[in-house]
This record gives sequence, C-alpha cells and structure tokens, in this order.
Amino acid sequence: MKPIKKILFISYDGMTDPLGQSQVIPYLAGLTEYGYEFTILSCDKPNKYADYKEYVMNLLRPYSIKWVSIPYHKKPPVLSSYFDLLMLKKKARQLHKKEKFDLVHTRPGLPTLVALWMKKKYGVKFLNDIRGFWADERVDGGMWNMKNPLFKAIYRWFKGKELECLENSDYNTCLTFKARAEILSWNIPNQPVPITVIPCSVDMALFNPEAIDKNLKAALQKELNIKDTDFIIAYLGSIGGWYLTDEMMQFCKIAADKIPHAKFLFISPHNRSMIAAAAKKHGIFSEKILVKYGKRHEIPALLSFSSYSIFFIKHCYSKLSSSPTKHGEIMAMGIPVITNVGVGDVQEIVEKYESGFVLKELKQGNYIHYVEMLTDTHFDSKKIREGAADFYSLERAIQKYREVYEHILNESYTLLPTAW
Repeated sequence: MKPIKKILFISYDGMTDPLGQSQVIPYLAGLTEYGYEFTILSCDKPNKYADYKEYVMNLLRPYSIKWVSIPYHKKPPVLSSYFDLLMLKKKARQLHKKEKFDLVHTRPGLPTLVALWMKKKYGVKFLNDIRGFWADERVDGGMWNMKNPLFKAIYRWFKGKELECLENSDYNTCLTFKARAEILSWNIPNQPVPITVIPCSVDMALFNPEAIDKNLKAALQKELNIKDTDFIIAYLGSIGGWYLTDEMMQFCKIAADKIPHAKFLFISPHNRSMIAAAAKKHGIFSEKILVKYGKRHEIPALLSFSSYSIFFIKHCYSKLSSSPTKHGEIMAMGIPVITNVGVGDVQEIVEKYESGFVLKELKQGNYIHYVEMLTDTHFDSKKIREGAADFYSLERAIQKYREVYEHILNESYTLLPTAW
C-alpha cells in the first residue's frame, strides 16, 4: 500500500460559495480514494460562513478532508487583499509545520503567491491550477482601473508573478485549450511548460434528468407557478459582472413577444427585485420573470423545467481561459444553450456536440433570427448529455488530476497527452 500523501489546497473562493461546492470539494473527495489526504485552506465571507458552515462540514465528513477557513475581507480595496494574503501565509505556515505537506495545489490569485513562497521556503511541490487569467479578469471586469497608477502597478506585478509561477511550478493545469495555446505562446523560459487542460466539471449523477426527486420538482413547480405548457428559458448563476444581463434581457424580450407562453427562470442568488428591475428596463412583464435561489441539490430539478438555457458572457481577453461551470451542468441535463462566441472553448463544444446556438454578434437582428428558431429546432437531449459525459464529467476530471498528482510526486504514472 502506498503511503498517504498530504495535500494543501488553497482557495481564495470560499467553500461556502457555490463554486467551492461544485468545483473544489467534488474533485478532492474523488481524489481521496487514491490515498490523498487534503487540508483545504479557504477565505470565506463571514455571513456565508455562518449560514453554510454546517452544510459544508457535512459534505466533507465522509472524506479524508480537513477544512480551515479564515475570513475574507473586501474593504478597503488593495489593503484588505494584502491582509488576506498575510493571513493565508500565516495559516499555511502553521498547517505545514503540523502536517508536512507533500504538495500545495492552488487556485489563481493570492493562493499562488502562497504556494510559490512555500515552494521556495520549504521545497513543497507546487501544482499551479490556472482557473483563469486572474489579473486580466480584474481589468476586464472593471475591478482594476488601468488609468489609476496604483492598479496599473498592481496589474504589472501580478502578471510578473503569473509568469514566475508558470516557470517555478512543478506542473500546471488550465481550463481551456485556448488558454493552453495562449500560455504556450508566452515568452517563458523552458517553453513548452508542462500544462494539462482540465475544464470545469459536472457531477453526472447529480445532474441527471432521470434521477430528479419528483416530489421536489412538484413542490418547485407549485411554488413558481409553472404550467406544463410554459416555454421556459432558464438562466443559472449570478447576474451582472461578466454576465451580460442587458443583452440577455433584450433576447428574452424578443422571445416574450414571439412566444406567448414563454417565461424566464433565473436560478440565481440575486434577489428578485434586482432581476425584475433589469427585466422592466427592457419591457418584460413581471409575470414572465421567475426567480429562485436553489441549493445545490435543487439545481437539477429547477433546470429540468427548461426548454433552453441562456448565458451571454463578455467577450474579452481574460475569457480565453473561462470554462463556465453552468455549461457542463446544463448539458448534463440534456438542455440546449443559447450563448455567444469568445468564451473559452464553449463555441467548439456546442458545435461538436450539437447542443445549442452560438451567436456571433449580440445584436437585435441576431436575437430575432435565433428566437424564430427556438420552437422549430429539435435538439437531441440524449446526445447533449452524452457530450457532457465526454467532455465535462467529474470522473474524467478526477482521473486527470490523479495523473497530474502522481506525475508531480514522482510516482510511476504516465500523463495522457493533451489534445482536443
């Protein structure tokens, strides 16, 4: 029997956030089956930590996973992030003194700085999990104004650290083939750097239209007053930011005018008043808008009402590296998508698996064209779900991470070649 390997996983995203529950915990839970023991170090928003601490603890209880949470700070800008970085380093030092980690695995941003420090100071192996071009996301998302000399300096500093992490890590992973190609084009010593593509994944057992709790679905249908004849277009996730709320509402307005029984279901943590205000701005009647914040186990039932699911995402440089979690979950439910070009590998995936519409431009003429196709186009739900299993399945992601771990830790295991 191989000795247990101890892994420190550092995330600036909290485990009490949906992302931690869908894109961290399931991976690590699967990897424990191969003799890995984890400590998660995360920054959690205090209000969410209070509300969801027990929920997360219950998710982790069956596995060899410890969880250490420190508070996330938002204000004042810059100083709060620097304080969080100091706290992450302090806690990582304490944990390593106790556990003697074999590997530190990080999500992007501040955690990579901690991992780079641990690599240099303690010689701990470092997996650089590039879940996005972190500094560029802050510029493209309007969080860092490049006209401000302070933010311009911070951006340049982080871009330098991004390259340093790529050069000094023991291995790298990223979410998209477009991101991998971009990284391999950079002027980094010892190119090509070792990098494997592991997209965001979906739990095919949870997101399974055949396994939905009928009582739960009936209760949700009653709560939301959804009729069997309604034509539901769903949106899953937060609104605003990268997600082009105005453009999606413009599309939905045209759909509402063309399809009398159309309704729009927002499965979102944002409150109804915010979403209703966005709909009103574009002339969508309030009775057409349904809003429900579902817990993770409720999401498949909520999605199952949909004829389509829509997401328009800002087309910008940093989105080369984006693999929307929602896409795999929607496909696993056999639901076609309405989306746009310029987001990671999404266009290629939709076209390969014949799983929806990809708009080349977000403008009224295109909206009218595709709305007219919604009720006349048949998509094969079974084929869409098979596409999700082929590209997005959780089991596939766990096996790829296992290959990377064993490669880093000098065990006799050969990495599969990276190819589309």
